[in-house]
Amino acid sequence: MGQERGKAGTEGKKSVIGETVSFILYIAVVFLVTFLVIHYVGQRTQVSGSSMEYTLSDGDNLIVDKISYRFYEPERFDIIVFPFQQEEDTYYIKRIIGLPGETVQIGEDGTILINGMELEESYGREVIQEPGAAAEPLTLREGEYFVLGDNRNASSDSRDPSVGMIQREDIVGRAWLRIYPFDKVGFIRHQ
Repeated sequence: MGQERGKAGTEGKKSVIGETVSFILYIAVVFLVTFLVIHYVGQRTQVSGSSMEYTLSDGDNLIVDKISYRFYEPERFDIIVFPFQQEEDTYYIKRIIGLPGETVQIGEDGTILINGMELEESYGREVIQEPGAAAEPLTLREGEYFVLGDNRNASSDSRDPSVGMIQREDIVGRAWLRIYPFDKVGFIRHQ
């Protein structure tokens, strides 16, 4: 009987060790999957400021799709997230207006011109008062994008030299889903 008790005690210890190892492996897998999702698939971000009103508002929480642009190029009117080069750990969210190879200009009347033709769009809240760097024609090089905030007169964007043209490799991803506030949950309209 004493031997049976010894075997049961050893088996119990093996069971506890096995469960502990299993739990540690489970936690490691959860951390690995979380890391992969955050770095390669999607990321939560919060909108700060009113430069994208009325499409996005201050305090909106979004999921940024980080994988789509691995398979296709950004398109006009996509809302993208990119780092602000002048300040570490600061990201901007703006709408793509000009694509690589295009010439962008904002006329004195606030009209956006792409290759000399008026851009038909409905995202800007009001007539652009300050064309900034786009007062003169800007020709985008390969891999460059011209972006604007939807709240055109309250946005620091490609018109501002501190933001400038956005490089393809700097685009973190595309705003995909609003998850907060709860009454506005849904996919973000790009086109």
